[in-house]
Amino acid sequence: MSGNEEHPNHPSIDQSDRTVPRNLRQTGDPNIEMLVSTRVRKSPFFHKSFNEEGAWRATVYNRLYHPRGLIEPEDGGVMKEYDALTNDVTLWDVAVERQIRVKGPDAEALTNYVVTRDVTSMDAMDGKYVILCNEDGGVLNDPVLLRPEEDEFWFSISDSTLMQWLQGVNVDNDFDVEIDEIDVAPMQIQGPKSEDVMIDIVGEKVSEVPYYGLMDAEIDGVDVLISQTGFSGEKGFEIYVKDASKYAESVWDPVMESVKAHGGRQIAPGHHRRIAAGIMSWGQDLDHETSPFQVNLGYHVPDDKDADYIGKEALEAQKEQIEAGSYPFEHKLIGLKIAGEPIRDYAPDFWLISDPETGEECGYLTSPWWNPDLETNIGMGFIPAEKLQEATDTPLNDDIYDEELDIEFQVHLPDEYAEEPGEPVFATVAKVPFKESVNPSAREQAKLNARKEAESSSD
Repeated sequence: MSGNEEHPNHPSIDQSDRTVPRNLRQTGDPNIEMLVSTRVRKSPFFHKSFNEEGAWRATVYNRLYHPRGLIEPEDGGVMKEYDALTNDVTLWDVAVERQIRVKGPDAEALTNYVVTRDVTSMDAMDGKYVILCNEDGGVLNDPVLLRPEEDEFWFSISDSTLMQWLQGVNVDNDFDVEIDEIDVAPMQIQGPKSEDVMIDIVGEKVSEVPYYGLMDAEIDGVDVLISQTGFSGEKGFEIYVKDASKYAESVWDPVMESVKAHGGRQIAPGHHRRIAAGIMSWGQDLDHETSPFQVNLGYHVPDDKDADYIGKEALEAQKEQIEAGSYPFEHKLIGLKIAGEPIRDYAPDFWLISDPETGEECGYLTSPWWNPDLETNIGMGFIPAEKLQEATDTPLNDDIYDEELDIEFQVHLPDEYAEEPGEPVFATVAKVPFKESVNPSAREQAKLNARKEAESSSD
């Protein structure tokens, strides 16, 4: 390539926050076939998802095949799956959420050392959304943390290897624990009728399980752990099947029967709904080169955790800089409402964002989708922090997600979604979440409580 040609990875977009830049080349979907081989594991639910329920495409997540399409495009595709999720009830095969267990006398101490939030207040049968960071403050993983026993934690991990990291941390620290992956496979039951399904399967007691609470149960004689959690923003539960290699189908079949009896079906994980809820996907919206302060997770860096944890020094220094008005990163993730034709499937590229005032490329989308409830395309993407700073007098902390800012960008969509071929569409900065969750996150709940207190004091 000569020096006069434009580089296909768009180096004009500042990725100096990263050691390995995102691949921004716009290659589109090459319509290739996925090779199924023994190098990548089949989950205990593989036969059910692909051979019986007709999953027609997959990705690889945590070195397992993961179904990502159940309804064929000609039959309505993923937007019909959205209807089932938001109106009825759905079953998800999420065995790819591998369970990494830390068990032993020092389980709490090790877990508290690798997680930014304080876990010492968790009781047995509690759960919590957490992040683990490296020494530079980059987010290594954002799992749901479960505590089924006093001396036992399960990290229900997102798509990155965590077991080796935990084992490596313990090489020099020598906590008295065992760290391993266990034969547990989760499934998610998500949607407005999810509680009805759960009552059918395990009884009325499940209605007493709080958000992020746990419950032991039996399904068809198989021991399971149930949590009120999920990746959708809708009402939902997860069923963790123990000894899944033996008993996965024994649990799957009665759950699927009940889901179908309530008008539901199996779908792929609802990325269209999780985007509306502002729920991020590791590897897509954040990774080990992303600080929590860039992606609406600043509340995971507590002021009151005295115990040391990995990344604490770097994260507290970043927090001080932000509070002093000196944002230490080039880009920040933000919500956008995007013009154009409805985006009804996964984006195969990080679509580019440019500044309409200068025409210069300046950022990229990470998670776009059409939202039928809002009747617009929505998405999360990285844009220049400087541009945000110019539009607000406050530090660039998590409060930025509570505002509809009068800032416009242009998004370079593929021609199938563009208003005019080859021309970018306009996008405006929007509040995140775009659509409220049935169970708000800790940060969202704090904001809701603050608003209620303000309203009551003004009465």
